[in-house]
Amino acid sequence: MHTIADFTAKLPGGGELNLADKAGKVLLIVNTASKCGFTPQYEGLEALYKKYADDGFEVIAFPCNQFGAQEPGNAEEIANFCSLKYDVTFPLMAKIDVNGDDAPPLYDWLKSEAPGLMGTKSIKWNFTKFLIDRDGKVVRRYAPTDKPEALEKDIKALL
Repeated sequence: MHTIADFTAKLPGGGELNLADKAGKVLLIVNTASKCGFTPQYEGLEALYKKYADDGFEVIAFPCNQFGAQEPGNAEEIANFCSLKYDVTFPLMAKIDVNGDDAPPLYDWLKSEAPGLMGTKSIKWNFTKFLIDRDGKVVRRYAPTDKPEALEKDIKALL
């Protein structure tokens, strides 16, 4: 059985983040987009991150352009947008596909551990969220319509 520690994530500059480095933390993994109706959720994600970072909580965002081409920018443009518009300070990974043959193993694992409605594994839209506990296990999948502030109770319970 896998945990988050078994995976890596590509950084915008081309390096890799070993997710084993996040051992012992509660993580919220989110596929994001800058030109989506849910983009204002960056504000709520940042608020949660700032509020609970000192307690061992972290948000990790994965920009994705698979849904309505709503993340067309390159890594620098995405980072600038997130910083200037929403004051995002949590990590933004390299842009990825979350579905299909090009999806990284991390996302294949997340989808298999926490399927969506009626057992579907594919991600349906931007801002699908996965909550990971301190042991590196997937606790829950949240729909794009689930606002970050609605996750606070679940996050606090894991901290």
